[in-house]
Amino acid sequence: MDSELLSEYLPILLFLGVAIAIACAAVGASLIVGKQNPDSEKLSAYECGFDAFDDARSKFDVRYYLVAILFIIFDLEVAFLFPWAVSLSEIGMLGFWSMVVFLGILTVGFIYEWKKGALEWE
Repeated sequence: MDSELLSEYLPILLFLGVAIAIACAAVGASLIVGKQNPDSEKLSAYECGFDAFDDARSKFDVRYYLVAILFIIFDLEVAFLFPWAVSLSEIGMLGFWSMVVFLGILTVGFIYEWKKGALEWE
């Protein structure tokens, strides 16, 4: 019973062994072949092209979160449009008009945010 169980797991163990060996070989080859000459620029922290903040607990501007939330909302809109477009012939007029109402609500929200100036970045 034990040998039968081990024989079932043998391909998985072989696969893991080969994967680990290839990964170690790739890392080792990059250390041997690549130049290792770090300087101050390579060792400095990279944060979107500007120097790091003084305090990691500094507060972000509220507009950052507002833009992120708006992106998520309109990204979800697109995520709902793809399956709707694929199954449009099967869902009929009720599905069509429900999506029109959904897009209308999102358009009203977008216009409201635009008028409020939420998309302006100073």
